[in-house]
Amino acid sequence: MMRYGACNKLYRTCLLATKLSHTSSQVSPHTVTTLLSSVNPEFQGHNVSNSKNSFLSRRVYMSSVSLGSLAAKEQEGHQKGIEFQLLRAVEDQHGGVVVNIDETMDTLVFASMLDVSLARWKEQGKKGVWIKLPIENSNLVAAAVKAGFRYHHAEPDYVMLVNWISNAPNTIPPNASHRVGIGAFVMNSNGELLVVQESNGRFSGKGIWKLPTGAVNEGEDICTAAIREVKEETGIDTEFVEVLAFRQSHQTFFQKSDLFFACLLQPYSFKIQRQASEIAAAQWMPIEDYVAQPFVRENELFDLLTKIWLSKVDEKYTGFSTILAKTSKSKKSYLYFNKKDASCLLSPNSIKDQS
Repeated sequence: MMRYGACNKLYRTCLLATKLSHTSSQVSPHTVTTLLSSVNPEFQGHNVSNSKNSFLSRRVYMSSVSLGSLAAKEQEGHQKGIEFQLLRAVEDQHGGVVVNIDETMDTLVFASMLDVSLARWKEQGKKGVWIKLPIENSNLVAAAVKAGFRYHHAEPDYVMLVNWISNAPNTIPPNASHRVGIGAFVMNSNGELLVVQESNGRFSGKGIWKLPTGAVNEGEDICTAAIREVKEETGIDTEFVEVLAFRQSHQTFFQKSDLFFACLLQPYSFKIQRQASEIAAAQWMPIEDYVAQPFVRENELFDLLTKIWLSKVDEKYTGFSTILAKTSKSKKSYLYFNKKDASCLLSPNSIKDQS
């Protein structure tokens, strides 16, 4: 039996021959025969117009006509000496499969393999089918969409498409629904707050002194992001103390929801070196001057956050500290908790491990 790997070139040529025979009335049977003979001399002398009983005509005919079920396709394929090739896929944990296209493919070959693969997966009772297409395979997107796939999400180097092929209710999760950001309260020993004026964004040019803020990067912990953002914007080295509070808002960045964590950090350097590309000015500002800004007093959210921070300064408030804990997959992850009220729950060893 001729396996797919040995007849890949023939397979592509058959598809091309099919396309030519179905899209152009000017292409003669002799032209198609010549094309196939260039791939394999075995087909020299065949005439595609003879009948559907010849191997060549049946192969071309089959590539353009639906045979109903995968079983019928495979049975006819075996009769012709061809084993159908499915797209390589791995099963996910939710009854679906994931296809990673890691090499360039002809669009017609991909479309035909996808058709056969979808029929197989439906018969196997699979649910969701994911296809990851690197940017160099963007030519395959239209074929996937035509087969019922839709966009799920995209990154700089790939697009992920998905198709729910089960009759069960669709449980495909939506794309990431939230963006995560931080703001940092950093106070020195003189009772001054570290503040910045941004050179870009909605606060630019308004004379507003605000906290260092920024987005949490992919794979980055909240506590680590707070330290990084303060360093990038002001040059100040800090140590994370705790999360004071957080807020959730909706319909923000590209209509996604937003989580903002107000963090308390302890500085251990004090010479400011502002980030020229994003920060117009930075300084250590007396607390009373920061609080007196109309922006802080008239904005209910910032007013509440400032009062929470001042309560922490007066030791009347406890936020959420971090502790490293193992997940069910033995990965270490930060848990944020009220250390004061939950101290009795921690073993001496777990506290020691955090130091």
